[in-house]
Amino acid sequence: MKAVVQRVTRASVTVGGEQISAIGRGICVLLGISLEDTQKELEHMVRKILNLRVFEDESGKHWSKSVMDKQYEVLCVSQFTLQCVLKGHKPDFHLAMPVEQAEGFYNSFLEQLRKTYRPELIKDGKFGAYMQVHIQNDGPVTIELESPAPGAATSDPKQLSKLEKQQQRKEKTRAKGPSESSKERNTPRKEDRSASSGAEGDVSSEREP
Repeated sequence: MKAVVQRVTRASVTVGGEQISAIGRGICVLLGISLEDTQKELEHMVRKILNLRVFEDESGKHWSKSVMDKQYEVLCVSQFTLQCVLKGHKPDFHLAMPVEQAEGFYNSFLEQLRKTYRPELIKDGKFGAYMQVHIQNDGPVTIELESPAPGAATSDPKQLSKLEKQQQRKEKTRAKGPSESSKERNTPRKEDRSASSGAEGDVSSEREP
């Protein structure tokens, strides 16, 4: 799942010349759903969006407050084109979730946003419609978010620490001197060279690793 989050002073959606949704200060979220997305990715993205610190605090310190902290509005717009891959110069959207599945998934996403935040502050466009999205970007500030791919390496700090320790142990093992078995393999090689001294063409021992 991919999202483009823009900090806005206002944003709105128009369909067929009629404005159907609008917000004041807050964030506008363009959401691209992939065919591999599950409830896990949905919940991950909701947490990221609502806790993204793109606003300043009361003292003017930047990047300190989220949309929930400030009690601002959120406008969501489904945008399958975020799942684009290029074939030459032509966009291809085979990675996007098919429309018959994506609509229900998108509605679940909105429901999770409203459940986590204040439902009256969550607005959206019209799924599948041809929309005009008017965004007054504040800054400009635009943040790209992407949920971890299924099966990707974990981002949990504890698990990462465990993996790092395992890697360090492997590196220490590699850094140690040759094992007893390798020493034994090396010993006959020296004896072979002395025994075959003067024998022309016998270079097999020197080719051994």
